[in-house]
Amino acid sequence: MILRKTIRFILCVVAVNIVFGCQSPQPHGVISSASPEATDVGVKILERGGNAIDAAVAISFALGVTEPAMSGLGGGTQLLVSIPGTAPFLINGTTYAPALTDSLIAKDSLTFHKRTTIPSTVKVLEYAWKKYGSGNISWEKLLEPAIDLAKNGFEVGRFRAAVYKQYEKSMTSSPYSTQLWLKDNSTIPAIGDRIVQPVLAKTMERLAVHGGTDFYSGEIAKTISMDMEKNGGWIRLNDLKNFPEPTELPALHVQYKDHDVYSMPPPGGGYAVLQILKVYNQQQNSDLRDFEKWARALKMVHNDRDANPIKDLVKYEMEIDERLTEEYINALINAPELPDDSLDSSGETTHFSVVDKNGLAVAVTASINAYFGAKAASPELGFFYNSYMDDFEFGKPDHPDAIRAGSMAFSSMSPTIVRKEGRTVLIVGSPGSKRIISTVAQVSANWIIKNDVTQAVNKKRFHVSGRNFYVEDLDLADSLLIVGVPGMRVRKANDTYLHDGVNAYFGGVHAIAWQNGQWVGAADPRRDGKVGYSK
Repeated sequence: MILRKTIRFILCVVAVNIVFGCQSPQPHGVISSASPEATDVGVKILERGGNAIDAAVAISFALGVTEPAMSGLGGGTQLLVSIPGTAPFLINGTTYAPALTDSLIAKDSLTFHKRTTIPSTVKVLEYAWKKYGSGNISWEKLLEPAIDLAKNGFEVGRFRAAVYKQYEKSMTSSPYSTQLWLKDNSTIPAIGDRIVQPVLAKTMERLAVHGGTDFYSGEIAKTISMDMEKNGGWIRLNDLKNFPEPTELPALHVQYKDHDVYSMPPPGGGYAVLQILKVYNQQQNSDLRDFEKWARALKMVHNDRDANPIKDLVKYEMEIDERLTEEYINALINAPELPDDSLDSSGETTHFSVVDKNGLAVAVTASINAYFGAKAASPELGFFYNSYMDDFEFGKPDHPDAIRAGSMAFSSMSPTIVRKEGRTVLIVGSPGSKRIISTVAQVSANWIIKNDVTQAVNKKRFHVSGRNFYVEDLDLADSLLIVGVPGMRVRKANDTYLHDGVNAYFGGVHAIAWQNGQWVGAADPRRDGKVGYSK
């Protein structure tokens, strides 16, 4: 352990000197996450001597408690890591279809437990902690705050209460233990109500003692397997035992103006974020209005991604390289026709960003796919199963994303890191299914132009799905005529999550930027998030 800490200290000093030009490390770390409780947890970990990876692990577990509709032990987690002096890379937390998956099943036959892929979150978090954690904080100490929140509860925020209200019917009618998250086991919680999760607390206590191995081959794994078999799910003990170790993948990269933008490779949506930036940038000198430039860029990339999916999610390098060439971007710009309407999926997730005082940064996107995942949980474990099986293609055996055993779940996750002259200057990401891609591209471009992270996060956003151009600015929606994009129809987003003029339909960005010689965080007003600074 002493040798491990010494090596880490030497590497850290070298890295800081490389990136910060031999300046002293910054006096504080910054966290921006989707719940105030999780942000507070991360700050405490940094103040106890943990690094950004330690904080990210603790925040992830805390979000699984305090944002149960969006992420948790039953989901998947992706970490985009930026270590000073090295190129950003992804710790890949994709989830996989289990061995018993029926490739001929119809999508409407997927119910509850059958909607679930093999979870990656626990394995990914433990891998990150073991390899890149500071060595100062034990695994047990990283789970301790989340266990406390599950035991003693937390107060439901505005956005989280709105999610409960939207899904009241499915949460109160599911026969599979959703009452664990209801008030008095029967009614949805309102703003200010306290949720206590004793069953989840016991599961995490076991994880704290026995480590992630228990989730994949121990008592937790056996309980998952038995629950799945009893209730028609496909996951079995061998699926969990054989779940692969996380892999590290180089981040995808393009230059945008005088910045380097890095994002998540397949099966995520990072390449589409980078394409949008390139298409938008190509139009900077045109006479189109700014919203028309965004409409065109979003339309071209989203429609191309739907029509021409990545064919190989493992050996994707040549295909991605081609899609980021100027020739391909020009072809997108000159694409002649819009497809028929496509439906935007209702997937959800959570994103948070962390940077520590030594400049180690991590952008983390985690999900159980839909709100409240599969609307099912084991009564003995207390976490929602994910619903990633919904996102495969059905009845299309030759499609790259066809439902089949061992396939990676389709994803739009796009944790993103921006650098300038080798230094990390922006850490960003969002929830929101395909809207993740639209949102991350817009926030990244807006920050690079204005260098104001709060303005970039708060600014009204756009999204395209098929022929539909969704706008957050309601005045713009009432009067808009898109001259530059024939065939587009302006749409107002569903106002379920509309609050003070902004709408959580357009994501929930939790970002950190290097501005005026210091780290500054921004929490999206569309959600319940919070920025925290360590001392």
